[in-house]
Amino acid sequence: MFKYLLLKVFYNLSDVDVVERAQYDLSFKYFLDMAPEDPVIDPSSLTKFRRLRIKDMNLLDLLIGKTVEIALEHNLLLGKSIIIDATHSTSRYNAKSATQHLQELSKKLRKTIFEYDEKMKEHFPSKPVGGGFQEELAYTEQLVSVIEQTPTIAKVPSVKGKNERIKRSC
Repeated sequence: MFKYLLLKVFYNLSDVDVVERAQYDLSFKYFLDMAPEDPVIDPSSLTKFRRLRIKDMNLLDLLIGKTVEIALEHNLLLGKSIIIDATHSTSRYNAKSATQHLQELSKKLRKTIFEYDEKMKEHFPSKPVGGGFQEELAYTEQLVSVIEQTPTIAKVPSVKGKNERIKRSC
């Protein structure tokens, strides 16, 4: 279950999305020590485990703590201090605004779609110029609508994942 949770945090997926992706993504199956034909767990099991066993805890702190505990058991730590590289982590001091967050999500989604079909650009709504949050939200909702009206693109796993993430953010 911890491996499912680690994938959930690492890829920023919902419980349902991480289990769904584990069904077809062989890298997930490999990480989970599963054979390609092995069935995955039910998403409700993951939700139940997370809510009952990991109450009100920051998952990343728990996983780091468990990693340190295992390293101590195997005498792998040389000192008493741990240095964590936080080069690419965000902090509350450089947090993005809601508008910036939506812009970033829609940009990643468009980029992923262009990898599959560059002609989709013709169907996308025009980007808001210098607008506020409401304009960006309207643009993002129009973008999601266009994608959902194009089933060949909407079913691509990487597009589907980013599209679901945007819908959760809106």
